[in-house]
Amino acid sequence: MASYSQKTYAQRGKEHAHPLVKELFATMERKQSNLSLAADVSTKAELLALADTVGPYICVLKTHIDVVSDFDADLVERLQALAAKHDFLIFEDRKFADIGNTVKLQYGGGIYRIADWAHITNCHVIPGEGIIQGLAEVGKPKGRGLLLLAEMSSAGMLATGAYTDKN
Repeated sequence: MASYSQKTYAQRGKEHAHPLVKELFATMERKQSNLSLAADVSTKAELLALADTVGPYICVLKTHIDVVSDFDADLVERLQALAAKHDFLIFEDRKFADIGNTVKLQYGGGIYRIADWAHITNCHVIPGEGIIQGLAEVGKPKGRGLLLLAEMSSAGMLATGAYTDKN
């Protein structure tokens, strides 16, 4: 039997129950790639131009929507259209880090309404399981994915050693 890393993306996707994981592996299989791009830009025009240019080659576009100075609902609609056109998923690198009720409001509402358009987001585990439950209440019915951050690579990070070993 082949090790997990020796299996095709299609084979890996078949082993998962979550529809988004299946979709991601299917995208990777179609494109024969696992390429992601961090779109660290600050204007709507830059983000849309970048997504349209690299879209055919990537599987995931990672955004920081809260730094787009001219954000509006049209940006979300156009970004979703580009994701469909070029067959990639959108990952909003939000790094939620608050209590469950607050993140529910941030994820599902506010001006960004992240759960409506981002296939994947992420959160810190420091707040405890309430953050996961809060995000799941909004994202799970929409088929969204959540990545958990146990640690970060930033200089001077405080969550190290016994903390990260425990969690």
